[in-house]
Amino acid sequence: MMCVEIKTPGGPEALVPATRPVPQPKAGELLIKVAATAVNRPDIAQRNGSYPPPPGASDLPGLEAAGTVAAIGADVTGWTVGDEVCALTPGGSYAEYCTAPAPQCLPPPKGFDMLQTAALPENYFTVWHNLFERGQLKAGESVLIHGGASGIGTTAIQLSKAFGAKVFTTVRNAEKAEAVTELGGRSCGDLQGQ
Repeated sequence: MMCVEIKTPGGPEALVPATRPVPQPKAGELLIKVAATAVNRPDIAQRNGSYPPPPGASDLPGLEAAGTVAAIGADVTGWTVGDEVCALTPGGSYAEYCTAPAPQCLPPPKGFDMLQTAALPENYFTVWHNLFERGQLKAGESVLIHGGASGIGTTAIQLSKAFGAKVFTTVRNAEKAEAVTELGGRSCGDLQGQ
């Protein structure tokens, strides 16, 4: 398969095309034929040499993928070869194929193409886990979201509002305050120095 490797740490020029064997899914994993991937801050940090992949993960960058299921590892249910899928991967989605743990895979939302779908898992999994699973956010409660105009912040605003929470955010300037207000958040300004 074709993939993108990090030749040596650095800027975008550190990313180079390469050929590698297609990875095989382990128990509990899906093999995804990648149609689209996304660029995340950890991908850039990995390219710069400051974010090593987790133990056992691919050394290729790429934390998000959208595509179709190409193969299914042992002990995986609910998926069939050919299903459309998006996933939060442990790395490796800058390639024609990558693997992902089945619990970190979702069907694409209705009306989203593969490019849009590839940009969802990192933000939505992070927000869902932190606000709703760990934080137990409920309708009628208030939540303060720092960096409200960031990718994670805008996702947190939208999900919090959709589930009936009152949203307050911190931002650094008037333009960002306007953006979070349009999403339904209330800007508190930058509170870091106070």
